Amino acid sequence: MIVHWHRRDLRTPDNRGLERAGATDESIVPLFVLDPTVLEYASSVRVACLLEALEALRKRYREFGSDLVVVEGEASGAVPRVAAEYDASSVVWNEDYSGLARERDRAVRAALADDDTACESVHDAILHEPGSITPNQGAHYSVFSYFWKKWRDRDKREPVGRPDADGFASVTGDPLPSLSDLGFDDPEATPPSVTMTAAHERVSDFCSGPIYRYAAERDYPAARGTSRLSPHLKWGTIGPRELYAATDRAADRADTDGERESVREFQRQLAWREFYAHVLAFNPETVSENFSGYTNPIEWEDDPDALEAWKNGETGYPIVDAGMRQLRAEGWMHNRVRMLVASFLTKDLLLDWREGYQWFRHMLADHDTANDVGGWQWAASTGTDAQPYFRVFNPLTQGREYDPDAEYVRDYVSELTDASTEEIHSWHDLEPDERERIAPAYPAPIVEHAVRRDRAIEMFEHARGESSE
Repeated sequence: MIVHWHRRDLRTPDNRGLERAGATDESIVPLFVLDPTVLEYASSVRVACLLEALEALRKRYREFGSDLVVVEGEASGAVPRVAAEYDASSVVWNEDYSGLARERDRAVRAALADDDTACESVHDAILHEPGSITPNQGAHYSVFSYFWKKWRDRDKREPVGRPDADGFASVTGDPLPSLSDLGFDDPEATPPSVTMTAAHERVSDFCSGPIYRYAAERDYPAARGTSRLSPHLKWGTIGPRELYAATDRAADRADTDGERESVREFQRQLAWREFYAHVLAFNPETVSENFSGYTNPIEWEDDPDALEAWKNGETGYPIVDAGMRQLRAEGWMHNRVRMLVASFLTKDLLLDWREGYQWFRHMLADHDTANDVGGWQWAASTGTDAQPYFRVFNPLTQGREYDPDAEYVRDYVSELTDASTEEIHSWHDLEPDERERIAPAYPAPIVEHAVRRDRAIEMFEHARGESSE
């Protein structure tokens, strides 16, 4: 027997670890471990997605005459225990790149070695593993544009098939635990469907039309022009090679250069995900520490009331609040709005980016450590290739530019449903009695953007050891 330990690869096709296990003459035992050390950092919406994905994966294995073995416990004890139970000669898994995952895997390797059980890990989650795209000097790129030039021109692996159905062991797994069994309440958000079937349907739908409008529509949240594939990439219900191949086929079908460029823009976003995975692999400390050093500490403010207003979508800045309410409702937020709400937290409220990262980690169905840390540090001007500290998103102009008809705001901010587009975009400038007449339940802006922008620049200049005079 050989055990394939599933983690963030909840699929059977285009799974390099599963393919590696199937390359032997031994029967494969599919395994998933509900590790309390990992679940400690999870949230109800993600665990709900996880359980759905596991149930779908289990169904697929049962169609093969096998099953998914699901056990609870620390991976360093559970994986060797399952390997011993099935007299497995080896355990195979796909690499993960966070510090927590690597600590877990080191402990599992040591425990398997104590039992004289072989193990092997395979790079699967991204197209080009950390260390494969590097500058001439140094361990990794810290500027995306240089990384992208090499990434886009590098040959991509073809998708891999799954082992034959008769290659899986005849095993029977226990029923999956419920959310409450694992200590989680029902999620506040309605989780997206995260299964292999849902992933393939979304790829097919996106690549049949929206991908050709992606470059033009991706920044407009009301257009719903993004792929919504991030939860599937997070849980691995679609393989990265399979997704990239689908986008390449879309490029081949494109009728115009503009459509081909739009496909290329989507592929560029896949490269951003891999860039951040590389950065995290070489800098695991950036989960809690600034990537870019400053001469002095950044003097973030401590304002629990402002933080709660931001979390609840009650800042008085309509597009910011729409994004935060979308997050609560769906466990997801449009990427342009993610950048905007992150900038608002760090540059308007002057709050530590780690506060925002922790909230996103709690609320997002698609939370990915590398991508979220990278995005938050970019917005906070503390990360690799980050937004310069003196370039501060203006939530007023961002709303007018990217939600010109206020359609996105009205979708999520119910108090403003009956307000005119101009009233929504001018909310900041209205007199108190006008706000009371238009939307009495919606708050006035909690800060003055222009004032806070100046304070943010002063704060970063001080951290850099520069005079603000």
